[in-house]
Amino acid sequence: MRGDEFVGLLTVHGIDMPVYLCDFGPGPGWEPVRPLFEAWAAVQGPDPDGSRTTAALKPILDLGLTLVPVAGGETINRFFLRIDGDKASLRY
Repeated sequence: MRGDEFVGLLTVHGIDMPVYLCDFGPGPGWEPVRPLFEAWAAVQGPDPDGSRTTAALKPILDLGLTLVPVAGGETINRFFLRIDGDKASLRY
């Protein structure tokens, strides 16, 4: 979620500790944030000083996204999420 806007649905299909492997289904709020996640997904290979990672990740963190469990439970505010097409990886 981005505020009250539904960005997309994550469905966990596996775990590669400490990362949850998910399928991603876009919601109505996906299009405005999609380019940020595409830039983050494009960061590959070594990044010795972390500058490429920081440049791609900071705009996503600044969105203030939250995870709201469909089945109920506490909202999660601190996490790392990488979305690449219809796949995602989540760590919190």
